[in-house]
Amino acid sequence: MPAKLKSLVFIDTLIFELEDDTSSCLKAVLKDEKGKVCSMLDTNIPPNQKTYYWKGLNDLPYGVYTLEISNDKEELRMRLVKRI
Repeated sequence: MPAKLKSLVFIDTLIFELEDDTSSCLKAVLKDEKGKVCSMLDTNIPPNQKTYYWKGLNDLPYGVYTLEISNDKEELRMRLVKRI
């Protein structure tokens, strides 16, 4: 699995919990309910890092989003809620 989220509800930051076998590259796409890409993340993770904070999501409107996380091997899709 590329990464796990600490919570499926967020305000302005998504917190990824990284596993030991996570590859050094983490890609994520956040889409709104209509499928429009709202934000993208493409970063290299240091080998010993266990947590990654995707900050700067405070400008997104409140609502339901789809998060697609991928690495070199796998892709994971989940539904998230941005709240007040």
